Amino acid sequence: MRKLQNERLRNLMHYVYERVPFYRQQFDRHGIQPSQIKGVDDLPLLPFTHKQDLRNNYPFGLLAVPRQEITRVHCSSGTTGKPTTVAYTAGDIGIFSEVVARSLAAAGCKPGMMLQNAYGYGLFTGGLGLHFGAEKLGMTVVPVSGGMTERQLMLLQDFRPEVLCCTPSYAQTLAEEIKRRGIGPQELNLKFALLGAEPWTETIRQHVQEGLGLQASNIYGLSEIIGPGVSQEDVEEPGSGSYVWEDHFYPEIVNRDTGELLPEGELGVLVLTTLTKSGMPLLRYRTNDITNIYYDRSGRRTHIKMGPIRGRSDGMLIIRGVNLFHTQVEEVLQKFEQLTSHYQLVVSREESLDEVEVHVEVNELLLRDLCLQQITIVEMCRYPVLEELSASFCKRLKENTGLTMRVHLKVTGEIPRSEGGKLNRIVDKRQVYA
Repeated sequence: MRKLQNERLRNLMHYVYERVPFYRQQFDRHGIQPSQIKGVDDLPLLPFTHKQDLRNNYPFGLLAVPRQEITRVHCSSGTTGKPTTVAYTAGDIGIFSEVVARSLAAAGCKPGMMLQNAYGYGLFTGGLGLHFGAEKLGMTVVPVSGGMTERQLMLLQDFRPEVLCCTPSYAQTLAEEIKRRGIGPQELNLKFALLGAEPWTETIRQHVQEGLGLQASNIYGLSEIIGPGVSQEDVEEPGSGSYVWEDHFYPEIVNRDTGELLPEGELGVLVLTTLTKSGMPLLRYRTNDITNIYYDRSGRRTHIKMGPIRGRSDGMLIIRGVNLFHTQVEEVLQKFEQLTSHYQLVVSREESLDEVEVHVEVNELLLRDLCLQQITIVEMCRYPVLEELSASFCKRLKENTGLTMRVHLKVTGEIPRSEGGKLNRIVDKRQVYA
């Protein structure tokens, strides 16, 4: 593997220097010759590529081939300004399909199975990425796209697919909806789900698996690198990390502040280099995703693994000097059966101090046991059991994050649900004071 990576990297150095003006300028500015990079151990000599570099070269300034040789264009789902463009040659589409097919196989899928694709089609890479990969594996694809819950449920019952692909939050939405309609998971034919595009926890996995009667695994990717299919959990190794297809995407972990390369296993910012893309290759792309990488000597595969995404270095909240990721709240939620995995963080600023409120739904079974199905949010604070639950959750949050957060218990349905896309877990109101 290392020999293959080094060979591909050496070829890539000359390729981008000759074809991409941005990288030629970067090399020259840092006094680097392509021949100096003899293998992956030399990568730290190179500067990082940042998302802002893609924005600065919008739309096609980072292409390594004439625009006429580009087969497909996607865009990343940015929240402000223009999106970042990503472009693929026919060969890149083949690589995209291959790594997604690998991911599907690792997730338990086999040729002939039917896959219901509830990722969004269009400029987002998820829909078409999973679609082409599934076809390459020999599966039957139902291209529903995101949302349209009524239609999703109808097709799950009528077409009886074995595989579902969507975001974890939308899988939760589907699980809740079939429960509300009195449909048992055994009435469906689902066996596997590939969930991605947003961080999720073991609590969400358990909720989805029980609600839909399947095995769920994590698929990871990002548009700038290729889309979904950069790494994938093995269905027989849940929760132990995702295998990175490192013959195509070389991973590094660096210190978020210094950029220094970190040893195997340490937590930091994931950096990826595309070893085989020809249309728009990227060197040392700083993903801003916080994770770690390590070799699992007892695993079923030999590729390196990456841990779950703990948050984003650029999306990290700093509250009164304390770093906070919303996934830390999810980790605490796992310990409270009385609460659901539906939550939202609301950040505000009171005078000069930042405050965080955690809005979380109470388990419907608990309210039923207390005969409080019709309780309103305002009335919740009047019941000692719920008051104690709120205090206990608040205490555990303080112990795990170092922050005192206000907890607001909600009834079922009060927290926004996913409608097929990514779910915003954080509402930051601080900009209104800017």
